[in-house]
Amino acid sequence: MTILLIEDEEATARRLRRMVQDVEPTAVVVGTTVSVEESVEWLQTHPKPDLVLMDIELADGQSFEIFNRVAVTSPVIFTTAYDEYAIKAFRVNSIDYLLKPVKEDDLRNALGKLQRMREALLEQPDGLKASLASLLQKMAASAEGNSASPTANAGQVYRDRFLVKQGQRLFSVSLDEVAYFFSRNKLSFLKTRDEHEWMVDYTMDELSAMLNPKRFFRLNRQIIAELRAIDKVNLYFNGKLKVGLRPVFDEEVIVSREKAGEFKSWLGE
Repeated sequence: MTILLIEDEEATARRLRRMVQDVEPTAVVVGTTVSVEESVEWLQTHPKPDLVLMDIELADGQSFEIFNRVAVTSPVIFTTAYDEYAIKAFRVNSIDYLLKPVKEDDLRNALGKLQRMREALLEQPDGLKASLASLLQKMAASAEGNSASPTANAGQVYRDRFLVKQGQRLFSVSLDEVAYFFSRNKLSFLKTRDEHEWMVDYTMDELSAMLNPKRFFRLNRQIIAELRAIDKVNLYFNGKLKVGLRPVFDEEVIVSREKAGEFKSWLGE
């Protein structure tokens, strides 16, 4: 078994490598990366490993961003000190989710789970091939930035207001006041229709899961816009779309060719 280890704490990485050798002596750690950027580059330039051990909090951001940048078709076991990320981890098809400090028994159980899954797939006609194809499709969908589906999930409860801070004062902003959410320098903000900007304590991925997809659409990794904030849409090169927002956003807002069809369908609902 070949393993890519994504971990930005050197001491933790050393401990995990030793633990892997104790639990699975035939396993080989073929690479160790410490950041989103380095991990994306490694995955683009090396044969895919049999398993990825992936820390969630890295030096340059959360490792979920890796799935937005490159197709990850290897099974993933996430490690983190924070259990709040469990649901998001399983949205990107992880095999297991281990809390730090990782215990040897937990790692052994996770590797055993992976092995059982492989054996079950191989017992079916073309099982492994079909599974990898399905996993690739799911990862590609995840790579769209976990954008909101144009159809709301039955029973899903969505946010209708956000708490923001102004100096020492906290107050609530209703979604009826929000034109769009945007990210800048790894921070997230909301912009109201009357052009006030407030920082919000959520990532763009987390916001996507909180917002009603009938009202909000993730145009790209940087912008989630409310329907009424779409001022104009123009054709752009290579099948992309250029979107004008109201209030005006200070950078070009481009919808990728892959998302253009979904966006047009959302506009026409």
